[in-house]
Amino acid sequence: MSDARAREEALAAVDRYLAALNARDTEAIRAAFNFPHLRIGAKGNLSRFEKPADYDFGHFYRATSRDGWHHTQWDKTEAVFASEGKVHVAVDFTRYREDGSVIGHYFSLYIVTCQDGHWGIQVGSGNGT
Repeated sequence: MSDARAREEALAAVDRYLAALNARDTEAIRAAFNFPHLRIGAKGNLSRFEKPADYDFGHFYRATSRDGWHHTQWDKTEAVFASEGKVHVAVDFTRYREDGSVIGHYFSLYIVTCQDGHWGIQVGSGNGT
């Protein structure tokens, strides 16, 4: 697989994740991941999900609901490194309330991998939840 094709696959996985997140669809979020899945939070805390059943959307929702989170929108997505089975994707995004007011602007780096032909986010690290 070419680096260009790997970049396309990785960006598509990141977009699937955002669509699932905004839909609050835990199964679709899990489908956009590869496992074990790791999250490194803004304070350096590490969460590890060994298998799909370990990931619960409720964790994200509880952390963001106090701000009135309704949806997230990508401001920019960029594949900054690509190899045959791994792509690093930098994303800038904005979180919004239902009325369209901005909660904040954030940055994350996702490491998207290919496991058995499935492209999914394996590691996420950012300054948001």
